[in-house]
Parts: sequence; C-alpha cells; structure tokens
Amino acid sequence: MTVRDVAEALGGRIAVGENDASRSVVGGYVSDLLSDVIANAHEGALWITLQRHSNIVAVAVLKGLAGIVLIKGREPEPETVARAAAEHVVIVTTPLDAFDAVGVLYAQGVRGRRSPEGVHA
Repeated sequence: MTVRDVAEALGGRIAVGENDASRSVVGGYVSDLLSDVIANAHEGALWITLQRHSNIVAVAVLKGLAGIVLIKGREPEPETVARAAAEHVVIVTTPLDAFDAVGVLYAQGVRGRRSPEGVHA
C-alpha cells in the first residue's frame, strides 16, 4: 500500500507531497505525543495524529516515516505545509477519527509494530 492508496482508503486527500505519495507504507503508528512517536514509530510507518504544527515534520524526517495522516478533517498549519514540502514529507488529511482510520487501514493489511511475544504493541 502506498501513501496515495492510504488517502483514497481513508476518503481523504494529499495535502502536501503529491509527488512523494508513491512511498510504500510498511506499518502504522498512532499517537499525538511527539516523544512517543520518536521512541516507538519505525521507519516506513504511517503516523496518524491530530497534531498539525510544524514539529510533526521534524519527527517524520527523524524517523523516516512514509507519511503523516491528520484526522478529523484537520488541516496542516501554513508553516507545516511549507516545511513538509521542503522536506518531502507527505501529509494526508481525512475526515475520519483515529479509531475509524486505523480500522480502515487494518482491514487493508496495515499493521502496527509487533512485540516480541507477537502481540501488537
């Protein structure tokens, strides 16, 4: 699944990064706490959040994320749009809330990181 596929599946749109939306999504992570994403998201994951400020771009670059999904119809702030475009970070917006967005992506085969015991973390 690509980030473009994610936007379509979530009934959303690509707000930033149309040219980079063919990136493959290898998993997902949901959090609104930046330090949690830094500590736990893995490279190539899709990050689902309601945060829309420019610091989300720095976290996405640091972690090598496939893209960011903003939930509940939230739009990235203008500074976030500019920074994401400069850093080639894809941002998708969706009208869905986090629970429903994750459900849609899970049904499409996107999974979170698994713990050593095989239980989703």
